[in-house]
Amino acid sequence: MDEHTQRILVVDDEKELAKMICDYLSAMGFITESASDGSRALRLIGEKEWDLLVLDVMMPGLDGFDVARKVRADRGLPIIFLTARAEESDRILGFEIGGDDYVTKPFSMKELAARIRAVLRRSASGEKEPEADTEIVRGSLRLNPVSMKVRLGNDPVALTPGQFAILKQLVSYPDRVFTRNELLQEVSGDYTGVYERTIDVHIKNIRKAIENDPSRPRYIETIHGIGYRFTVPPGEGDE
Repeated sequence: MDEHTQRILVVDDEKELAKMICDYLSAMGFITESASDGSRALRLIGEKEWDLLVLDVMMPGLDGFDVARKVRADRGLPIIFLTARAEESDRILGFEIGGDDYVTKPFSMKELAARIRAVLRRSASGEKEPEADTEIVRGSLRLNPVSMKVRLGNDPVALTPGQFAILKQLVSYPDRVFTRNELLQEVSGDYTGVYERTIDVHIKNIRKAIENDPSRPRYIETIHGIGYRFTVPPGEGDE
């Protein structure tokens, strides 16, 4: 899918800003629409297919986090939070909910467009047909880099594009220790302003999805002071 068919919903109660974003993205070839409140955003999400959601956090009524929670409950729509709240705790909450990126106001349209393209690139392969012999198998965990599908045994595992990118990096090199900064590159590319602590949040969410007991992880091991590594649990073997 190219930019001329990709659909982006921009949700912000600052109507002029939402229009500016839509106009800028439309000039790049994206199909855009805007909503000025969370309730209308949810209606549009239910009525139409979208490739990405640019979502303001601070809105009256349903705020951006409330909307994201409802979206995450039934679909894997990529989300970029857009907000004037720059506190680390807000960023962490955004990633815990399942956001794929977090852009702080004020921002340049060029930066926002670059982040949108990065998130869309990570999710684009999910639209391709799976190819033979692309699956990565680590014990009971199966990951297909082409279809972006993950299975644990016979059960499907739901991950955001950012979480998938991190897990793919880890399972591609079992027993290798990755620093938080190295894993951040899989999520944020060249934007080093993203806090390293957000990786801990992504790992926490991945563990919830693939571990029987996230408090006692068997697959993703914490290497204190450094980062994380993926290991195949004893008894599962590796194909």
